[in-house]
Amino acid sequence: MNTGTRAVLACLAVFTLAVLTHPSLHAQNKDFHDAPASAKRLKDPYAGQKKALATGHELYHHYCARCHGENAQGSGNIPALVDGALETVTPGEVFWFVTKGSPENGMPSWAKLPKSVRWQIVTYVKTLGQPVAREAPAHAAAPPSAMTSTIKDPPPKPPFTDFRYEQPGKVRKITVKDLPAAYATPSADNGPDVVARPANVWPQAPAGFKVELYATGLENPRLIRTAPNGDIFVAESDAGDIRVFRGITKNGKPEEMSIFASGLRRPYGINFYPPGPNPQWVYIGQTESVVRFPYHNGDMKAAGKAQHIADLPGPSGHWTRDIQFSPDGKKMFVGVGSRSNVDDPDTHPAEKHRANILQFNPDGSGLRVYASGIRNPGGGLAIDPKTGELWCSVNERDALGNNLVPDYITHVQEGGFYGWPWWYMGSNQDPRLKGKHPELKNKVITPDVLIQAHSASLEPTFYTGKQFPAQYRGDIFAAEHGSWNRVPRAGYEVIRIPLHQSGRASGEYEDFITGFVLPNGDAWGRPVGVTVAADGSLLVTDDGSNSIWRVSYTGK
Repeated sequence: MNTGTRAVLACLAVFTLAVLTHPSLHAQNKDFHDAPASAKRLKDPYAGQKKALATGHELYHHYCARCHGENAQGSGNIPALVDGALETVTPGEVFWFVTKGSPENGMPSWAKLPKSVRWQIVTYVKTLGQPVAREAPAHAAAPPSAMTSTIKDPPPKPPFTDFRYEQPGKVRKITVKDLPAAYATPSADNGPDVVARPANVWPQAPAGFKVELYATGLENPRLIRTAPNGDIFVAESDAGDIRVFRGITKNGKPEEMSIFASGLRRPYGINFYPPGPNPQWVYIGQTESVVRFPYHNGDMKAAGKAQHIADLPGPSGHWTRDIQFSPDGKKMFVGVGSRSNVDDPDTHPAEKHRANILQFNPDGSGLRVYASGIRNPGGGLAIDPKTGELWCSVNERDALGNNLVPDYITHVQEGGFYGWPWWYMGSNQDPRLKGKHPELKNKVITPDVLIQAHSASLEPTFYTGKQFPAQYRGDIFAAEHGSWNRVPRAGYEVIRIPLHQSGRASGEYEDFITGFVLPNGDAWGRPVGVTVAADGSLLVTDDGSNSIWRVSYTGK
């Protein structure tokens, strides 16, 4: 590797920081650093070439991962490269920027480098954030439950776990007393290569339950929610679409399917207003705003254009924005995740109104912070249909070790403070912000259910159906997407939180649907959303295999 190549890669972090923080890089990126039209028209000569991507990947691993992370997730003040900021920038514009530079943003010109070097860098950078699909290894043809893991790491010390020990029906309980000291293990960089699902590998469920493939061939299916009339709405976030499914055939497939709305900016949250059997609107949580479409039961396509309701902080960092309404319809809740892992909001203005659950009136007025210190509640909010309480599913912070900090699912107290970034799980202080805000130590609320750290907990839903046995009614099911900051990896499952028909959790959770990781540690599936279908089955979105799985009870 020549000196010029090493130099440009050493400055790639500077380049991406300038790219992601430049004010011209908002929604449509019509003027990327004033790039001329001729730059926009430039075509990448290496586009789609596996060799160029492999070379770029290797170079990124050696020179960029130490700052931006192996999966470009960023950390601290280093921006993530997978938050959508480059999606609407053409390869030609990026190439032009690398060539010209921008001294005011700390980016030198690299015109002296060969065009081939500059283009291969651009080729790889433009793929960041896209799942890597590749053929599964030949030895992974059997179901995971029938094979011995090839991962040689020692077993985790209970109550902690990893994918090798996930088992449908296995009950777990993590308490604050179980938590290790910070840095008890090194911070891992272990993001998944998403592989194709081997033909005879299937999600595993407890005895008496059956898992079927409801739909496949989707584009990044994320949050899923059931309309009052039983139609199923799914956010295809990368495509900018909201897709609707209707019915379940005898073969377990949808009877109808349609695109409800398109052209959205990374849509995620979906909800129906007013609450009850006859909604008039579908609300959508985009990365930087809440919009709504006119709607009546049975609409398979939006009856009108999107109406802007409220602006939201964004787009960098955590980008998912879920929405719920209070049972009386008077308030709207929106989960907004932090921009960073552990930036101090005192010194980072970009964290304003982030790591919070925000409250609005349904028309977008009346903004206030309902609950704070919640690192990323945007992946999933839920309302308990019995008590009317708001619940959330939370991705906690990274880089403190394999078993810190636990993700969690909890009911949310109005005005409650949950610790981020200074504290976690009660009076545990983050060592990276030692000595900050001692007055908050005794105000930190410990969540109801602590989940294995780095599971990346996403959408929860309350089971309101009647198909499952009676003991499941009122319980919470939630998707654990799986994260990058643990070795061996954890999450990649659907869990159940029993509420014991009391509306209160006692700290336990149960592995429910597992088997999304192969014995060698490759992930083929990544659960994101869970909803209850009209017939009482569960539907689970999976953005690893771009599918929706249906879980039904057979009693056999």
